[in-house]
Order: sequence, then structure tokens, then C-alpha cells
Amino acid sequence: MIRMTAAALGYCPDLYHYARRATREVMVGHVGIGGNNPIRVQSMLTSDTRETEACVQEALGLVEVGCEIVRVTAQTRVYAANLENIKAGLLAAGCNVPLVADIHFKPDAAMEAARWVEKVRVNPGNYADKKKFAQRDYTDAEYAEELARIDEEFSPLVKLCQQRGVAMRIGTNHGSLSDRIMNRYGDTPQGMVESALEFARIARGLGYHQFLFSMKASNPKVMIEAYRLLVAELERQGSDWNYPIHLGVTEAGDGEDGRIKSAIGIGSLLADGIGDTIRVSLTEDSVYEIPVAQKLTQTAIPPNWKSSSPDPENAPFDPFHYNRRATQRLEIQGLGVGGGEVTRVLVTQEKWNAVAHKLAGLGEFQPEIILETSGVVSVDPRDATALAAINAAPAAQLVTLADGLDLPVIAGYRLLAAQLDARHPLLLKDVLVASRDDQKDFLPTLLTASTHIGSLLCDGIGDAVLIQGETAPGQSLRLAYNILQAAGTRIFKTDYVACPSCGRTLFNLQSTTQRIRAATGHLKGVRIAIMGCIVNGPGEMADADFGYVGGAPGKINLYVGKTAVEFNIPEDAAVDKLIELIRSHGKWQDAG
Repeated sequence: MIRMTAAALGYCPDLYHYARRATREVMVGHVGIGGNNPIRVQSMLTSDTRETEACVQEALGLVEVGCEIVRVTAQTRVYAANLENIKAGLLAAGCNVPLVADIHFKPDAAMEAARWVEKVRVNPGNYADKKKFAQRDYTDAEYAEELARIDEEFSPLVKLCQQRGVAMRIGTNHGSLSDRIMNRYGDTPQGMVESALEFARIARGLGYHQFLFSMKASNPKVMIEAYRLLVAELERQGSDWNYPIHLGVTEAGDGEDGRIKSAIGIGSLLADGIGDTIRVSLTEDSVYEIPVAQKLTQTAIPPNWKSSSPDPENAPFDPFHYNRRATQRLEIQGLGVGGGEVTRVLVTQEKWNAVAHKLAGLGEFQPEIILETSGVVSVDPRDATALAAINAAPAAQLVTLADGLDLPVIAGYRLLAAQLDARHPLLLKDVLVASRDDQKDFLPTLLTASTHIGSLLCDGIGDAVLIQGETAPGQSLRLAYNILQAAGTRIFKTDYVACPSCGRTLFNLQSTTQRIRAATGHLKGVRIAIMGCIVNGPGEMADADFGYVGGAPGKINLYVGKTAVEFNIPEDAAVDKLIELIRSHGKWQDAG
């Protein structure tokens, strides 16, 4: 079992009690981020930045539903120049929402944008840097030369932001690390952190501190590990590196899948006290992101509780590297649980009875084990006598938290895993009091279950899951399986990496995503990336089998992994070409 003290963790002072990370305040216009401010909610415009009225109206709609900061893409200087008109239009409408210019590749666009907005987002992997996926070994001298070049390109923007009181986000994306970083650190969370720190050191060297960080990835495990590594490194650097954190899962997708993946990544970090502003990135109209983000800031923060743990600083997992907890395999109702088996889905006898007559119609969402006859042992992890009895038993047992405990779910299972012999498999519950309300809003239920169960699964804890917060049997089964899929624990359907739309997008992401889903949704275990433009395309497709990427207006490029294999396909023929590509690589099967 991994034992790691909280002091060694660095990213979180106490794994079992909530404490929000203390940061300095960074002002974005009149909106403060970090410090004593609430967690801020933001979104991004999907309208073309050159279309002033469309951007103004979309921004006003976002503000109306609670968006506090609005991001706008500025891919070239021409686009960036129109931020002046967008800002003027908002002010004329009586709206002073802070604007953020989203910059990739073009330092001159950043310099223009900084004249009109309250914050500039730069991506270190794209900002005046090389990303040709070239493989080479950089000598220390060559690496230093590259850093000197970046300093020369980045410093003018820092000085302008400092002069005008403009804030900045140094936002690393897993999908757009530079060749320099890739060759020295690989496509890793460590590389993501170092990419951001290179730019932060330049800013600090000029005496500029009005910035925050982000570490976005489409894979929640990668995203969680990268943020933890970042915060641990900031703590190691010293108390004056207390910069705020922006949280987001990039390319999360749409519908329940996008909400679940976002909750796993963002919610697990919020629960550990990390995060000062969030954006939920959905492949939907941007107004639908806001209520999800608002609910997530409410559902992810755990309540305080009194601990009687004999050793509350020990971590039962490595927070920086995924390793599944090593349990023994049990045979329960004819299925293997633990010991490397897939994570199982349990239901109550009542829910089993409700769906027993229509199992064939449930498809992949099958109930597997009945709770009441599973032999699971329920325990309070603060009960040393009960834990000692389980650990003294000659055979491994399936163990879970007892219902009704006054414990936050994540902290409770961490305590249980820390004090229980690793051989005992664990059953994860989303909540410790089963709901009987069949009229309640499903969104908080989804977000809570995703945060609690998904966070633990991403840390390697859990061998089976039980949804108690949802009364409907079919919906609770679907939620359980979709959480397993989003956490990368049990792949049972096609996996999609779909970016949210923005002003850079070269096709209609929402309708295209639905067409691709309709054509490929039966390809179990195949991962398809759907990217509106090239900004994060090749990198975020590192884990994808195939990619569908906007190359020019009305034209699509198709990828296998990071490699573009077909170019400038007319959009109306691109889905068929994607199917041909999947077929040619032996991963196509006809729908049953």
C-alpha cells in the first residue's frame, strides 16, 4: 500500500478535511479571482469574433444566466482588433463583464488584444513556439536558446499587460505541448507543468504577478495529475507562488458524457480545495455550460466533519501516478470482483426486480450484482474494532461505507482504503443516504455521483459501484456505466473527444458530432476526436484512434492518432471518409 504524508503531497494539506487552497487575488477588470472571492464561473463565445453584434448578444445572454467572465478567440490581429468594438457594444448595453482574449500561435494578436480586454489567455505550447512533432534531443545549450527566444517573444506582452493592468492566464493544454517540452519531458503531466512554469518565470522576472494557471486535458486522469503536480510545485517554489488556478476539462463533449467527464476532472480538484475559477467545456450552446458550472461549485465542495482517524495524513494512493489498488479477486454471483476484473455495477434487489423483465433492451447498461445478496460488509472507517476484524479475517471481503455516516464520500473512502488491507475490494457509493425522491433535478445527482465515484476511480480506488442518489433503475444504471467510461475504468462504448465550439471552429460542431455519433456509436472501445480547428487537434488526439479536424472552411482533415492522413475533404463527404478510414484500419464493425 502506498503511504505518503500530506507534507510530501504538497498539493493538498489534508486528504480527509476540506480546506480551500489560499491564493493571492488576481483582478480581471472588476472581478477578483482567488483570495477570498467565490469560485468564478466563465464561458467562451462561439460566434465569429469579427461579427460584433453576434458576439455582444451572445455575451449578454451568458451574463444573464450567471457567467462572470467571457472569453473570446482572437486567432489573428484582425480578429483581435474587433475586440474594441465588442467591448464598446457591451458597455453601450450597460454590461461591464470582463473579456478574455484567447490566443494561440500569434504574439501580434495578443499584443493587439491586450489593448482592449481585461485578460489574455496564452497557451505556452502554441505561443511563438514550435509544434511539428519533430523528434530530436535538445542539448542544454539548445534548450537555453529556445527559452531565450520565447523570452524575447513573450516579454513584450507581459510588459504591455503590466502597463495596462491586464491579467493573464498561462494555460497549458495537454494536446499542444511544444516540441521542446515533448522531447525533454514527453507527453506527460510533468511536461504540462514545466511548459507553464517557463512562461511564469519570464513574467515573474519582469515583476508581473497578475496571472493564473490552468492545466487542461481531455483525459480526466491526466488533467487531475497535472493540476496536482502544478500545485505541489508551486508550494515547493515558495509562498509567493500562490497564484490562482483555472479548472477545466478540455474537449469534454456533449450531453451526459460531457457533464460527467467535466465533473470528474473539475469536481475532484474542487473537493481537494484546488480551483478559483472554472469553465465547463461542452459541445453545446455556451449558455448551457453555466448552470453545470454553478451546480458543480455547489455539489463538489464537501462538508466539514470531525475525524477520529488514528493517522489522517497517510494517503492510500499515489496522487501523481495512476495505480489501481491491488485487491484479491472475489467470485460474487458468478462474476469476478477485484483482482484486475472490470469494475462491476451493483443494484438493489428493488431495482433489479424493476428491470429484470427488460434486460435485453438495456443494451450495455446491465445490472450485474444484487447488493443485498452480495455479501458486502458495511463499515464506519473510524471504527477501529470493525476494521481490525475485517483485516483479521482469513478471506478477502467486499467492503463499503455504511449508509448514514456523517462523512464526506471521498474522504470516507480514502480513510477506508488507508486502513483496510489492500486485498479487500471496495464498493463505491455515490451518496451514503439512498434517495427516495423521484421528482428531483437529475443534474446535481449526476454531478455528485461523477465527482465522488469518478474521483476515487481516477485514484485507483474502487472495484464496484452503486448509484443510490437516483431512484430510476435505468437512469441509475446508465449513470454508473457512463462514469466508468469517463473515468477510463471500463470502456463499453465508443469514446469521443469533442471540443466546444468557438470563433475558430470551421464547421458546426454540434450537428457534426451528432452525425459522427450516429454513424460510429456502436464501435465499442474506439476513440474518435472531433476538433473544430487545428489548435489542439493533433495533441488531444494522442489518445484517440481517429480524428476529424477542421482544416479550412468546409474542408476536413482526417487523422490516425497524431498523423494527418487525408486532407481537404469536402464536409458533406467527410463522415463517409471517416468510416472508410476506420474500416481500413480493421476497427470497423457493422451495427448489430
